[in-house]
Amino acid sequence: MEISIELTLTPLMDDYESHIIAFIKQLRASEFKVLENPLSTQIYGDYDKLMSFLTQEIKQSFLNIDLAVLNMKIVKTNRSDYEPDF
Repeated sequence: MEISIELTLTPLMDDYESHIIAFIKQLRASEFKVLENPLSTQIYGDYDKLMSFLTQEIKQSFLNIDLAVLNMKIVKTNRSDYEPDF
């Protein structure tokens, strides 16, 4: 089953930017399609593989951050090729 996930990592600390960049670089280095915009990062792929990967990467990121919020939205389809038609 293919899924789309939107992620927004918000470290609650002064040096938040370096932690966000490190997290995004780990996502980019994966086998999955990753798209970014100024407010969030989207990642697309097979449910089982992607969720297993994200479990590890989120844990690793959280180990390096004292306090953080991670917002995640999951859509049950791969929307990586979405093009607005309006």
